[in-house]
Amino acid sequence: MSTALLQTTYFGPVQWYQKLYRYDHCLIEQYDSFQKQTYRNRCVIATANGLQALTVPVEHSDEKMLTKDLRISDHNQWRRVHWNALQSAYSESPFFEYYADDLHPFFEQKYTFLVDFNENIRQKICELIDMQPCISYTSDFSHHTSDITDFRDIIHAKHPQPDPDFELKAYWQVFQHKHGFQPNLSILDLLFCMGPESIFYL
Repeated sequence: MSTALLQTTYFGPVQWYQKLYRYDHCLIEQYDSFQKQTYRNRCVIATANGLQALTVPVEHSDEKMLTKDLRISDHNQWRRVHWNALQSAYSESPFFEYYADDLHPFFEQKYTFLVDFNENIRQKICELIDMQPCISYTSDFSHHTSDITDFRDIIHAKHPQPDPDFELKAYWQVFQHKHGFQPNLSILDLLFCMGPESIFYL
């Protein structure tokens, strides 16, 4: 059985969801130390002005905090900001209206912990794409083993590492005519642009 080790993600990139589809089992790390500017609490979308990162604010001190202990902050009305950004970026996409009612509740309901929020998002996205991955969470910090493929540092927002298994194939995007194809954006980009065909891209 093939197993992928992944970080938790907020509307993770296409590459992250590809692992959920292609591996027999996916193990999601929750005992790692939180780092800023990662997919744990941010996603990247394509807008009329180029790429935009949407970040979920979290409450953390200067001390190292485990990802599982991160609490979501209500700072700066981020839920409304994120939803407005998605509407602005994808209202002209073929499938935004089709999925909007399923996704809007994530920008209304308040969650306490980031990992719980991300997991509920993952479940909904997998439901919409029509895939049923086998998911479990780590019970302590997972060290690299020979029978697990570790993607925690490979799928990285700022410093991605080579991934021979992930091919950056183009699909239609809303602002492709302005900025060209933007690879490995949030799964929302693929979903709003490709709809039910997203599963075939993965």
